[in-house]
Amino acid sequence: MLTNRYMFKPFLLLSSLSFTYAIIGSLYADEYSLRKYTHVKSFYETLTPLVIEMSNKHKLPAASILAVAGLESGYGTGYVSQITGNVLSLGAFKGDKELPGLYLPYSKGLKRILFDPREIRKRPKKDLFFKKRAKSLKRDYRPYRYAGTKHHLELLKYNELLRTKAHKACLNDFATRWITLNSKIKVFKNARRWLNRQVYLKKEKILDSMSLNIAFINKIGGVSHSFNHRRSWPKKVNFIMKRTGLIALVNDIKYKNMSFEEAWENKK
Repeated sequence: MLTNRYMFKPFLLLSSLSFTYAIIGSLYADEYSLRKYTHVKSFYETLTPLVIEMSNKHKLPAASILAVAGLESGYGTGYVSQITGNVLSLGAFKGDKELPGLYLPYSKGLKRILFDPREIRKRPKKDLFFKKRAKSLKRDYRPYRYAGTKHHLELLKYNELLRTKAHKACLNDFATRWITLNSKIKVFKNARRWLNRQVYLKKEKILDSMSLNIAFINKIGGVSHSFNHRRSWPKKVNFIMKRTGLIALVNDIKYKNMSFEEAWENKK
């Protein structure tokens, strides 16, 4: 018969292994911690294929663009993004239609700005606090007859076809009007020149590496006359990219032929 001393050793070993696996699981969970949120998944499920398509065509790093879109649009929950389809918060160029100033309510219960008349009508009056919202200065990607107006603000919310078209137009602007060699903004012109050099030296697959995506984010933001001058901006974008596992997501879809659902659930 085994003594208590020898019976206890396997128990210690199992306990130790269980604790180790728990720690590893916890660390892994933290690695892609933003994937647990349904609104984050929903946002990237529709946007990821569009960004990959655009990035393949224009030789741009998809993961970092997805991260920028997540930050700038609040994962598609910001009212400006929802109304205009401008998921990258791109400023309007001369001649572009901008979202005008709007008189919209803030719902105390829902804790967000409302723009959908149907939703506003459902809320009790005491729940709503109306306020004049300043002109956004962001390009409005709604159909031409509505862009730049106060009419049909909820249009893209209920029309998936028009919403996708708006998102594509926004992404195309980023690729062809912002990050280009013809840009009048030095930061963007230099970023495009640098990307071209990286692709020439290391082939297109370098666009899906963590190092290049981090470098690209740091090149287009965090300095004066850039996408966002705040020094914290690149840190926030990089945080989203890493905690959502956007590098892995893009690579799983592009090189392992996974569906979005498979890639989102893949944790290896």
